[in-house]
Amino acid sequence: MGRFRPRFPRTERGPLTSTSPVDAYLGALHERVADLRGGEVASYIPELAKADPSWFGICIATADGHVYEVGDTRQRFSIQSISKPLTYGIALGDHGQEAVAKRIGVEPSGDAFNEISLAPDTGTPLNPMINAGAIAASSLIAGATPDARLERLLAVYSAYAGRKLDLDLPIYTSELDSGHRNRAIGHMLRSFDVLTSHPEATLDLYFRQCSVSVDCRDLALMAATLANGGSNPLTGERAVAAELVQKVLSVMTTCGMYDFAGEWADRVGLPAKSGVGGGIMSVLPGQLGIAVFSPPLDAQGNSVRGIEVCKALSEDLELHFLRVARSSRSAIRASYTLETVRSKRRRSEHQQAMLLSVGNAAVVFELSGDLLFPSGEAVVRAVVERSEPTELVLLDLTRVSLVSAPAAQLLAGLVDALRYRGAQLVVIDPSDRSQVGDGQAASRRPAEFSDLDAAIEWAEGQLLQTRTGPEQASGTIALADHPICAGLEPEALRRLEQVLTSRRFQPGEHLVTQGDVADGVYLLLGGDASVIIALPDGRKRRAATLSAGTSFGEVAAVSPAPRTATVRADKAGECRVLSPEGLDRLGEIDAETKSAVLANMLIGAFETVSRLDREVAALSSRDQLT
Repeated sequence: MGRFRPRFPRTERGPLTSTSPVDAYLGALHERVADLRGGEVASYIPELAKADPSWFGICIATADGHVYEVGDTRQRFSIQSISKPLTYGIALGDHGQEAVAKRIGVEPSGDAFNEISLAPDTGTPLNPMINAGAIAASSLIAGATPDARLERLLAVYSAYAGRKLDLDLPIYTSELDSGHRNRAIGHMLRSFDVLTSHPEATLDLYFRQCSVSVDCRDLALMAATLANGGSNPLTGERAVAAELVQKVLSVMTTCGMYDFAGEWADRVGLPAKSGVGGGIMSVLPGQLGIAVFSPPLDAQGNSVRGIEVCKALSEDLELHFLRVARSSRSAIRASYTLETVRSKRRRSEHQQAMLLSVGNAAVVFELSGDLLFPSGEAVVRAVVERSEPTELVLLDLTRVSLVSAPAAQLLAGLVDALRYRGAQLVVIDPSDRSQVGDGQAASRRPAEFSDLDAAIEWAEGQLLQTRTGPEQASGTIALADHPICAGLEPEALRRLEQVLTSRRFQPGEHLVTQGDVADGVYLLLGGDASVIIALPDGRKRRAATLSAGTSFGEVAAVSPAPRTATVRADKAGECRVLSPEGLDRLGEIDAETKSAVLANMLIGAFETVSRLDREVAALSSRDQLT
């Protein structure tokens, strides 16, 4: 079927759809497999022969309840043998594993579903997935009357599906009229005392359980319930005890596909159960459930298209249950917007105010663990379903240990989905091994950075530029526009200017050097500069980036303490310097202006602390998730 390649219909102006890459992939897979011919609709139960062989649906439900579906996923059909693991779980819950094991084994039979496969010494069915074992399991459903047992069965099945399920009465009648082989099996079980009463009541319940009406979406949610430890992910209702889920999935793994079980385990590698109604239900424990519906069956009684779809899903999305993630959790570690978390670049008061108002348009998702298809799907869904208007999505892969090919393709598909909405994807990957967008044209690749702070700084610039233009976003300002001069009348500004010294600088030049005695407060009017801290081990770390409208060295206004960092010019510019002597002189000629300048410095310090408090609050979720 080929590797995972989510494709979007395209025009010169971009993709025609804004759906998730998962929807796009399932749509392409459905279209590809729909042309597959072969197999026959089951006819040994006459009512089943009425199914339309063109019906075809695919559905994936995640363990947290999100459903992806394509095709005839709401077409009703009878559950048939897919009911068997569900009934086995009821029997285990009602009687316990030891008691059930005396009536039903767990060994693969290697036979067809309707073979009379009984242990030669005890007469017990080899497993609960063949008809003999399923009939025995039905006999173990607790209830004082046949109606009570049926009510209990339907209640459990409904809990799995998340909605009330009923019988397909024409199918039940057809089962009742044609089920002679199952009657023979029932009487043989009675002869070995596997059934302890007349078999007709048990057979009637078995025919009814096989006739429960479901659709493909129901089966996917049933599978997701098993993936979710026995609780329906949408309703939260428990369908089966958590400790019994392993037992149910075990027999689905070894016996769920009958005499195709070995090849299924090799090619697909998911606990599964098929039914002659055309359904297949598969489970990736802890992650998701898969359901496929297509009536034409192969010689083993499995859906032809269903088998092909499950093979493709397992291969394309790397879902084989023996492909285990190396970490216990692969998920979103934290998420926040640029309203609450900023880069290390200190910006002007005007720019800070603007970023405060538009910062929600850029969101950061910090990821961790192994990024496989299930965790990648959760990330893509969080992005696609974000309710706020979004212009930039930053995915930080710094703490991601592995990016699988399906996950990389999911993220590549996200580029198109975001472009359709006028948004852009940004990937932060220090190791440059994510492969997101590899082999794609430049227009279909995400913006890439090796450092989160650099990516956030770039994103800030993008938000500012689209609203103010490139010159105002990173240009020069007049002294009167500097925050330290806020509120000063022209005459006061003139007096301040008298005590300032001007300085121009070139890239690479040190404005101040760590350890030197502080010589004044620097007011940046143009250019960029980095604040560099020398660590005790000799390494150097960038603490911040300064731009027009920012200042540094305010401590020099009150103390001649040594500089705690080096400020190095990144881009040519100019600044004004207010030395301690100049500040004293300003106080002598205009004490009120001096007080206003000091007050503005204090306000700037307060705003810095407030911003850091917001960032700490936004990032605190990282400690809760790790």
